[in-house]
Amino acid sequence: MSYIVFDLEFNQAYNNKLPDTNEASLQCPFEIIQVGAVKLNDNLETIATLDRLVKPQIFTKLHPFIKEMTGITRNNLNTAKSFKEVFEEFIGLVDDRNTILCVWGTADMRELFRNAEFHGLNISSIPRKYINLQSYMSKLLSCEKGTNIGLKSTVELLGIPHNNEFHDAYSDAYFTAEIFKRVYSDKIKPKLYNTNNPKLSSRSSAGKKYLDSEALINQMEKMFSRKMSEEEIIIIKLAYMMGKTNQFQISENPNSK
Repeated sequence: MSYIVFDLEFNQAYNNKLPDTNEASLQCPFEIIQVGAVKLNDNLETIATLDRLVKPQIFTKLHPFIKEMTGITRNNLNTAKSFKEVFEEFIGLVDDRNTILCVWGTADMRELFRNAEFHGLNISSIPRKYINLQSYMSKLLSCEKGTNIGLKSTVELLGIPHNNEFHDAYSDAYFTAEIFKRVYSDKIKPKLYNTNNPKLSSRSSAGKKYLDSEALINQMEKMFSRKMSEEEIIIIKLAYMMGKTNQFQISENPNSK
C-alpha cells in the first residue's frame, strides 16, 4: 500500500480570441503547468517527491492571474519538460493497483485524466482509487453543508508551520500530505474515480462546444482556496458568457507600455 498526494497548477485561455480559443482549448480548457507530489508508504512516511514545471502546448501565453497567483513566469515554462515526460515521472511513483491518490479537491483528479487523454497517454496507468482530503476535513470539522474548508485554513488550524507558500503545486502537495499524516484513521476510505464521465472525455465533445461549468467553478475555488457562494457562481458564469460576446474587448495600443 502506498499513497501519492499530489497537486496541480493550471493555465487557461487569456481571452476568447484565436489562437487561444481553438479545438485544443475546448478539449482541454485547463492545461497543467506544474505537478507536485509526495509519495507515502503504508506507515505514512515520505519516500519520494516530485516537483516539475510543464511546458505548455495549448496556452502558450501565461494568464496574468495565474502568473500573479503562482509566481510562475513564461521563462520558467520555456525550459520545462513536456507533459508526457512529467506524466511518465508521475506514473513512475505508482507501485501497483494498491496505490491510492490523495488530493485536496477533485479538480486535480479530473484535470490529470483530461490532460493525459488530450496528449494521447495511457490513462489506465493512473490509479483510480483516491481520497478527497478536503471533503473529509470539511465533514470532520462540521463545515456548513455545501462548503469546503480551504487548504491554508486547515494548515493553520492544525498548527502546521508555513510561510504562506500556497498556490505552488509541490507546496500544496506537501501541506496536504502533512494534513493526511495528522488526521489519518481507518475511517478514511478511498473512492473509485469515475472515468466514464462524459465531460472528462475530450473526444466525446469533438465538434460540440459547451461550458464545462463544473470545471470552471472547481478552478475558481482552487484559485481562491474556498468554496464559491451561489451568488458568486452566478456572477462567474455570467461573466464567462459576456466575455464570449467580445463586446468588452478593446484593441491594444501598440504605443502603450
